[in-house]
Amino acid sequence: MKALIAFETFVNRALAAVAGIALIAMMLFTVADMVLRAFGHPVAGSYEVIGWLSAVAMALALGYAQLHKGHVAIDLVVERLRPRTKAAVEALTTLASLLLFVAVAWYVASYGLVLHESGSLSETLKAIVYPWVYVVAIGCGGLALALLADFLRALARAFVKGEG
Repeated sequence: MKALIAFETFVNRALAAVAGIALIAMMLFTVADMVLRAFGHPVAGSYEVIGWLSAVAMALALGYAQLHKGHVAIDLVVERLRPRTKAAVEALTTLASLLLFVAVAWYVASYGLVLHESGSLSETLKAIVYPWVYVVAIGCGGLALALLADFLRALARAFVKGEG
């Protein structure tokens, strides 16, 4: 269990670092586009590049946000339950989220494969798009990994004797 948590923490911190780099790149690209646009030379394909970078920044930060409980959780009813019951409910909801994001990662990766095989290109830059789709799938996989660790922790709390 400790090895899984250490691995999950390492992976999601690394993905978050890449997300941060994508965010900085998006900011610099936007500033450069605005400056060049003021001189009558906008960057071609800026909407595409910023869209790709925002997808990278968002997707790769998902697992890190889960690691630090940064997602919105509404627990009005659950807070009033006994600790073991609360942990069991948390385990069930985390399992549902885990299954959802494993499916999302799988289907997004499958879509990336379709784009790869078809040779799909972006509209303006005529650049390949499948790598960006794979990055989003990796981000969903990072979130699934964080949810797996949370599920195992909640399961352990649900079966600890002597509490509630």
